[in-house]
Amino acid sequence: MTEPHEPEHPTRRLPTTGPVEEAGKGDELAETGDVLQLDQSASSAAYDPVPAQGEGGGRAGRFWSARRVPAAVLALVVLGSSGLLLYDVAAVRADRPAMRWRRVLADELARRPLESVWLLGAAAVAVAIGLWLFVLAVTPGLRDLLPMRRDRPGVRAALDRSAAALVLRDRAVEVSGVQSVRVRMGRSRAVVRAVSHFRELDDVRADLDTVLGTGIRELGLARPPSLSVHVRRPAKKG
Repeated sequence: MTEPHEPEHPTRRLPTTGPVEEAGKGDELAETGDVLQLDQSASSAAYDPVPAQGEGGGRAGRFWSARRVPAAVLALVVLGSSGLLLYDVAAVRADRPAMRWRRVLADELARRPLESVWLLGAAAVAVAIGLWLFVLAVTPGLRDLLPMRRDRPGVRAALDRSAAALVLRDRAVEVSGVQSVRVRMGRSRAVVRAVSHFRELDDVRADLDTVLGTGIRELGLARPPSLSVHVRRPAKKG
């Protein structure tokens, strides 16, 4: 049995400005104009993506959204308009006058030229709705779900972005010298912004790179995101 790997720098939880879930919220991560710019620019760097591990259970694609709401709205619109038009056609076949809306629409289409602003506007709206429905049909959606590796056939899993960000943030606050952390988890990049109140910024950033790189690998994502770490000093008060 191998001994557990001991990190180069012993880590311990440090007092923060609030609960863990509120870490970094009080100081807004120095997004105000009075932040010391030298500390920020000297402590930011981007890192290459963590190598993906082999997939033993097949290709791990994104999860597709059911699109229930757009499908239901479109079905109701088509059903209502088709039923109304069918009723009007049946009424005309029975020697009854057509509905007023169809007579007005036919007269307007007969009198207005093709370059009319109203016709062009209606056509543009119809094209926009059609493109929107086409995009919904050919894109998977569910962007908040990150597909995980398929280690076993027939088993698919995904991790929510907010859950992945919470895991990385909990790892980051354990690094010695880190006061508060904010993590923004995307599909292709994880951006970590930390505040360090002691230790050299380069040392803190190197430890964060190691710890978070290991954390991303342990998430088991099919496409591990690249890692960007930014470390700075707390904003000076007054």
